Amino acid sequence: MRDAVDIADFIARNPRMMRCLAVLAAHGPAGAWIGAGFVRNAVWDHLSGKDTEATPLADLDVVFHDPAIATAEHDAGIEAALSTAAPDLPWSVHNQARMHERNGHRPYRNVDDALTHWPETATAIAARLGPQGVEILAPFGVEDVLEMIIRPTPAFRTKPEIPLARLEAKGWLTRWPRLRVVGLGASP
Repeated sequence: MRDAVDIADFIARNPRMMRCLAVLAAHGPAGAWIGAGFVRNAVWDHLSGKDTEATPLADLDVVFHDPAIATAEHDAGIEAALSTAAPDLPWSVHNQARMHERNGHRPYRNVDDALTHWPETATAIAARLGPQGVEILAPFGVEDVLEMIIRPTPAFRTKPEIPLARLEAKGWLTRWPRLRVVGLGASP
């Protein structure tokens, strides 16, 4: 894989990922994406020669941005609808129009802006089904995910302990020994 187009093609050839995106397109909010580990983990598994469908999905981080319906209750309703449509999938829905409050940031303008406030550049990536097929949203580009680099986003450069704690808690270096840690000081 060389770029976002290759990642989109990779997802389009992955039956499990396409099922997730199709369920979201049919039963989720308009303009929603599935982000974070959904894309990152599959790409890293593929680059590491692992079966990208063998590892269970920890969760499906559904993100969208709609200030008119920015309540946890609305998100729970969407999550319930998705769970009814595909009860075997671990849906986790968060309207990014309200997440700035939890994170102590200014309001996010859209999903792209919200992703810039996620901890790692390789995590700040999302996919959805659009009119032309799989679309990729990656405000920091896809180089770090393709190069297997853990690097803090600008929002976390002064808080390296958070990405480092995630790296440790999620066992990323064990799962993907080729990962390189950049901009976080000493790795755990």
